[in-house]
Amino acid sequence: MSVERQVVRALGSISGATLLSRILGFVRDMVVALVFGAGPVTDAFFVAFRIPNMLRRLLAEGALSTAVVPVFSEYVETRSRDELITMLRAVLGAAILALGLTTIVGIAGAPWILRVIAPGFSDDPVQADLAVLLTRVMFPYLPLVGLAALAMGVLQIHGRFFAASIGPALLNVGMIAGVVLFARHLQPPILALAIGVLIGGVAQLVVQIPSLVRCQLLVGPAHDLCHPALGRVTRLLLPAVFGLAAVQVSVFVNTLLASLLPPGSISFLYYADRVMEFPLGVFGIALASASLPTMARQAAQGDHRGLAATLNFSLRLGFYVAVPATVGLVMLRTPITRVLFERGQFTATDTVATAQALLWYAVGLAGFSGARIVAQAFYAIGAASTAVKLGILSVAVNVAAALMLMAPLAHGGLALASSIGAYANLVFLVIIARRRFGALGVRSIAWSLGRTATASLALAAWCALLLRLWPPAATRSVEAAWLAGAIAGGALAFWLASGALAASERNALAAMLPSRRSR
Repeated sequence: MSVERQVVRALGSISGATLLSRILGFVRDMVVALVFGAGPVTDAFFVAFRIPNMLRRLLAEGALSTAVVPVFSEYVETRSRDELITMLRAVLGAAILALGLTTIVGIAGAPWILRVIAPGFSDDPVQADLAVLLTRVMFPYLPLVGLAALAMGVLQIHGRFFAASIGPALLNVGMIAGVVLFARHLQPPILALAIGVLIGGVAQLVVQIPSLVRCQLLVGPAHDLCHPALGRVTRLLLPAVFGLAAVQVSVFVNTLLASLLPPGSISFLYYADRVMEFPLGVFGIALASASLPTMARQAAQGDHRGLAATLNFSLRLGFYVAVPATVGLVMLRTPITRVLFERGQFTATDTVATAQALLWYAVGLAGFSGARIVAQAFYAIGAASTAVKLGILSVAVNVAAALMLMAPLAHGGLALASSIGAYANLVFLVIIARRRFGALGVRSIAWSLGRTATASLALAAWCALLLRLWPPAATRSVEAAWLAGAIAGGALAFWLASGALAASERNALAAMLPSRRSR
């Protein structure tokens, strides 16, 4: 099987699992918007949830899985099975210790953490106390999802991508179940959402156990802090935390600054970010995850030319989806927000404010996706320290842009600043990648991007037509049907246009379709 087919096959599995997760995520957000609306209470929850969630992305699903995959891959390729099992037990024991200590410190230090990331809450002691309570309830989610991330890394190396990626969908199931089962019985009711997070964390870990058993890799922890693999994982983990922190620090900065804006600003940014993360997660981050095992294997074999080719293919494929997704989100931002969230306590005014944030988040979609893909190449070769320096530079760009844009554009300026930071990160990474790996085929990427942008004009024309014909004062079900038609028709228009332009990325994606894979 060719390298490109390996990446696409893995992408199909991860994207399918992620798509389910994102759909359930929207159901979750609709439930939250219906029951709690957008205001001080939801602001408190979203701030509290971002603390363990940010640590999850940095220490668990992000940096931890990124750090262990190259090490796991090297052991699978060059060591005996006994050595692999010994290494896994040592890494598991160290992870339990580190995640447990982090959770204890986080619970104890919750009030001080909240003062740093949401200083605006100090004006409302009730809101501040609620945020502290929710933070403490949800912090045990970190060790649960951290162990799930380790299991995910093991399963991905053994080609079991779907089982490793389905866990996040269960977080959304847990949160929905928490609201449905407990909101009426708890005071304040928002506590039900925090309990749902813990339910989802348990499910994320448990769901991977059957696959680990089938791979004969379900092992217990060992207290072996001197194992040589731990040193390698640590050397990759520490810089990877900072390298992958670029996007998360942007979220942190937005939260801090949004807490100084009118009430609801944090929630507007959250809901808009959730919409933007649908295509980013289903394809951009999924593609980055799918390409990492292949690039790690190429790095272990010393095949840097092959690694550069894999990176070129992954970038072209990522932009092929990110560009039309950006066009669709920008043009349909208001009906998307209205159909998804405008019900119950979520008003038409909230829709307008959330759509404004979505506009500026959407323009950065290609930057977020591309930066994540290129960063994987550095992690694959164990050069995560390079990503650290570039991540710090991009964070500085984001902070500077946020400070300049929040006054004229309010919360929309904070979303735009995140997009600017993402593109800065992508540019920095590509420049250094060319020096490290040699030719990346930038010209072929540029030609591909041009074809994709041209094909996206067909999508834009379709969306513009539908918006002109949009029925006034339509019911929510009618508007949902029109929105579905706009999205489906736009996707078809882009698909046909890119086919007419002979886009090779179109053929690669077609291989993911069941009818094509069965041939």
